[in-house]
Amino acid sequence: MAGYIICTTPRSGSTLLCRLLGATGRAGQPDSFYHEPAFMQEWADAWGVAAPGAEPAATRDLDYLRAAIAAGRGDTGLFGMRLQRPHLPRLRAALSRLQPAAARDVDRLAQAFGQTAFLHLTRLDKVAQAVSLVKARQSGLWHVLADGRELERLGPPHPPAYDRTAIAQAVHLLTQDDKGWHRWFRAQGVEPLRIPYEDLASDPPLPWPASSAISGSTRPTPARSNRPSPGWPMRTAAPGQSGSGRKPRRPRGLRP
Repeated sequence: MAGYIICTTPRSGSTLLCRLLGATGRAGQPDSFYHEPAFMQEWADAWGVAAPGAEPAATRDLDYLRAAIAAGRGDTGLFGMRLQRPHLPRLRAALSRLQPAAARDVDRLAQAFGQTAFLHLTRLDKVAQAVSLVKARQSGLWHVLADGRELERLGPPHPPAYDRTAIAQAVHLLTQDDKGWHRWFRAQGVEPLRIPYEDLASDPPLPWPASSAISGSTRPTPARSNRPSPGWPMRTAAPGQSGSGRKPRRPRGLRP
């Protein structure tokens, strides 16, 4: 196996999982190398490669891909990458320009990264996930360390305010993104390793038996998402939805 892709959605614990895997010193340095254009521009600048749109597409895509592979490997022999479902088309388009003869996404990924494993990181409690997403967007603060220090801020400080409509919209969006991953796995004939956020957050393991080298790592200081304000999930959850703070039942087929 040459690498792995963490297939996920926002506010599902992917930053924590990336830090856990990166801290092993053997599992690469996974990050979101294919994302919004502004983020990809920052990567391109940091790597010293042609910025998107500065060169013919094939040259730009190949330079960017090679730099992403080097960054995702770090000082290890294993490539890691995090991919949010909305950005899959951007990665597909780049690889399609480089490999026009490839018939499927998995074939393009194998040609680009080598034999690739897929991890599906999902959050079962979609109301709590939506509350976390809305709060991050409002406050500008996306991740903090366990000791309260800021890890990632994408906007100026702003106090969050309860917004039932925004939370409901986020629930719908996140649910559709998860369904999109399920459809993609079926279409590509992929059986991913499925990791529920609730299991990861309760006691962060290294849930990837495909590599015995990872299982003996040292746990880093975890990053935690913004905690939902007390009562937000309960105020938002409709009958039958999670949001009570209790761990939801794991859907059939998911395993820790």
